[in-house]
Parts: sequence; structure tokens; C-alpha cells
Amino acid sequence: MKVAFYAPLKPPGHPVPSGDRAMARLLMAALAKGNHEVMLASRLRSREAAGDPASQSERAAIGRQQAERLIRRWQALPATARPTLWLTYHLYYKAPDWIGPRVADALGLAYVVVEASHAPKRAQGSWAESHAAVEAAIRRADAVIALNPTDMACVRPLVASDRLYLLKPFLDEGPFQAAMAARLRHKREIMTAYGLDPEQPWLLAVGMMRPGDKLASYRLLAEALAALMDRRWQLLVVGDGPARPEVEAALAPLGSERLRFAGALGAERLAAAYVSSDVMVWPAINEAYGMALLEAQAAGLPVVAGDSPGVASIVASGATGLLPALGDAPAFAAAVRLLLDAPQRGQQMRHAALNKVAADHRLAVAAAALDEILMAASLRAQRAAGGPALASA
Repeated sequence: MKVAFYAPLKPPGHPVPSGDRAMARLLMAALAKGNHEVMLASRLRSREAAGDPASQSERAAIGRQQAERLIRRWQALPATARPTLWLTYHLYYKAPDWIGPRVADALGLAYVVVEASHAPKRAQGSWAESHAAVEAAIRRADAVIALNPTDMACVRPLVASDRLYLLKPFLDEGPFQAAMAARLRHKREIMTAYGLDPEQPWLLAVGMMRPGDKLASYRLLAEALAALMDRRWQLLVVGDGPARPEVEAALAPLGSERLRFAGALGAERLAAAYVSSDVMVWPAINEAYGMALLEAQAAGLPVVAGDSPGVASIVASGATGLLPALGDAPAFAAAVRLLLDAPQRGQQMRHAALNKVAADHRLAVAAAALDEILMAASLRAQRAAGGPALASA
């Protein structure tokens, strides 16, 4: 199948790393692994964060122009060279899809959305136009795929049950397996690079440093770890961004002997940090699920994270990590203390985490599940159009 791929929030080639960019790339990789031909349909960022109706209208106009260009370009191609399905990743009121539904309607394509959220409270007010576009796209979709169980509940009123699917978050486990095979070497390198004490447990926090929920997570982490000053540990912080001064200020009371800031790391270096550490600590305030939490488990790293439906869908509480109540600093501190005091339990969690990722979150598992969903969506679209299915095109 030829798939036109679009990520309106952040295109897969965006220079700033994030979980959203990582998942866009992983979706493209999963499609390719399922033997689909993937073409990036547009790099237009539709995100409008200020709630400016004029700015939304301007983005909508640009989106319509791009849609018309794509329609003309693809209509000029032989039918066998055109995309047979459009897939949009991450759709919500701040980042609507102004392009995909228009192209899908004009060319008779199946239209699929991965990770959509619906916020009825935005039907009136600053984001009304964008909200309406998101709602129309969800209703139009031949399949809506949720990565977070919470999203299923919010879109269910708009989608027939046979068009709504849950796909477990996933990753390419290969780089993490390679890092684990060289764990002792990586541990020496990380120790030398950041001056960590090999006789102390290493806690790892991975998160972008930006205002809002990320900063709130760092502040809660600082509060929780401040209650553990009677224990031996050091914290390696991986991440960067505009709120770095605020993050550093929040963590500063923990003391320079305990803190190490690595900044943003590339994929290979980040995998080395995961396999070298003893516990991943991330409060995950309002995280959809937390790609870093999944990466940690793929590296066999036990996790302590704030409990939410999305996080609980990838972290098995009590087995691969501990999930204290979301936003509860004392409970978070107690969970970290438990793993600091019982390192053998952390070892058990390492093995359980690896098994869970292998069973539920591998790229190959997602590729097979995604392939089935797309085939069903293509069949559904073709039946609605009254023509033969092109699922194998």
C-alpha cells in the first residue's frame, strides 16, 4: 500500500527532539516494515498555541493550498503511482489536519488518524475553528488509532466502534539491545563523562526542559528527592530546552555532589545512559504515556513514574516499575526509596521490563498490528466508494 504520511504537530524531520517526533519516525518505520511505501505528504506545522483565530485561519488557508497542489499532482499520476491511504499522526485542537481530509475526499483515499484527542470545551472560544476541523477529521476517518487508552474515551462519541483501535506504544528495540550488550563499557564511559560514583545508585531523569508540564515534573522530582537525602544516590539529568534555568534552580537544593546535567543526548548516547543507570525517575505530569519511560524499559531499566492511564499502559506497576499517585511527591519519594533499599527488586524489574517490551512494544509487533488496521480501513473506504478494494496496491 502507498501511504501518504503527515504529522501536523511536528514533522518527523524537525530538528528539535521530542517524544512526538520519535513516534512520527517510528510510525514511518513500522509502515515500511509492513512493506508499505511511505511518502511524507507535507511538512506544514499547523500548531497554533496562542488561540489566535486569525492565525488559525491563515494556517487553514495554507493547508487548503497545499491540499490542492497535492490533488493536482497526484491526479496527474497513473492510479498505480498514487497513494492509496492517508495517515495523519497526532491530531488535536492546537494542531488540526487542514490537508488530509480534503485530499482523501478528492482522490478517494482511505483516511486514518493515529493519536487523536477531542476537547468539546474548545468548541467555543479561541480555538473554535481548529476544534471544528479536528472533529470533522475524526468523524471522517476510516480508522482512528489510539496509543493512549484515555484518548479512546474522548473520541469514542465521534467514531463507530469498528473504526476505533488501540495500538500499544512501540519502539525499535535494536539500539537498546546493542547498548545492553556493551553495558559495562557504557557504564565506564558514562561514569567518566559525568563524574559519577560507581559505588552509588544512579538515578536517571530524561525529559525536555520547557515550561508547563515538563517543568512541573522536574519540580516534583526535586521535591521528592529532597526527602531522600539520607540515602546514597546521584541523579543524571538528560534534556535541554528553554526552561533549563528553571530546572537547574529547582534541582539545585539537592547539591552539586548529587547532580549531573548531560544536556540533550543523541540516540546512541541516550541508550548508553539508560543501560548504565539503576532507576529511571520521572513524575510524568500529564504525559500521554512517556516515550522515555518505554525506552528505559527497553534498556532493562526499572521505572518510577506518576500513575496515569497512559503511563500504566506501558509500565506494569509492581513488575517493571512503580507508579505512585500522579503529582504526589511523598509517594514518589517512597517508591524511589523502596528501590534504593531493595536493589534485588530492581534486578527483577530489569528482566520483567525486557520481557514486557519484547512481548508488547516491539517495532515488529506494531507493524503487524498497524498493517491489519490499514487493510481494514482501505477495504472500508473502497466499499463506501462502491469500488474494489486497493489494499494490496
